[in-house]
Amino acid sequence: MTTALPELADGDFYYQSLGQGRYRSTIHAQGAWNPHEQHMAPASGIIADALVRHEPRDDVRMARISYEILGLIPGGEFQVATSTLRPGRTIELIQAELSAGGRVAIRASAWRMVTSDTSAVAAIEDQPMPAPDECKPWEGASVWPGGYIRSLEMRLAEGHRPGSGKVWIRTSHPLTDQDDTTDLARLMGLVDTANGIAARVPPGENSYIFPNVDLQIHMYRAPSGEWLGLDNKVSFGGDGIGLTSTVLHDVSGPFGRAEQILTLRKS
Repeated sequence: MTTALPELADGDFYYQSLGQGRYRSTIHAQGAWNPHEQHMAPASGIIADALVRHEPRDDVRMARISYEILGLIPGGEFQVATSTLRPGRTIELIQAELSAGGRVAIRASAWRMVTSDTSAVAAIEDQPMPAPDECKPWEGASVWPGGYIRSLEMRLAEGHRPGSGKVWIRTSHPLTDQDDTTDLARLMGLVDTANGIAARVPPGENSYIFPNVDLQIHMYRAPSGEWLGLDNKVSFGGDGIGLTSTVLHDVSGPFGRAEQILTLRKS
């Protein structure tokens, strides 16, 4: 039986805001594995946006976001609800849930931590990537189907191969029709793309599928701008489980890391 396609919003953005935490996705949020689902990347962005807006404080910033993918993310209408799990003066844990049709599809938690001036000891070990203008255009849609992938501009660095690669991505589409999201939310809405930029095997029939069931993002610096750089490595174990590991960059340099655990199956 073929699953019916959802009713989508129309516009050059990923989500139409319906008010009170409710949204409707557009074709630009369409996933790669199934045409009736959302891609995890923009869904991560709309959740990050909700977390940023939840009881905001000027003295803290998001340091980690942990997304658990609890099942297929339906396209069409959904809602995002936020709550505080652990309040605190210097460290607090907040949560957001994306639900559709009475089912939670994604649950995310985020640590917000108080900021202070530690510039005297600031240092990082992650290595920089070539800048976007030093990389060549790449059509991700030649490898992956779906409206989300078609919405991206992508630049590929030299040395790209199956299992390892460096790619810059950005989008001209705002996260919502309100066009008022932060750089953090917009960039978080691109991170999940990491699992597809250097696939070890071609996706699709007579090969393998390797969707991730989570997305863990740690940020030692607040990102900014419109370009997201992904310095990416993919490992497949011998028992049906894999891992995509990525150093995250903006145009100023590395700012954090992402990990995605994969379920690896023959297609």
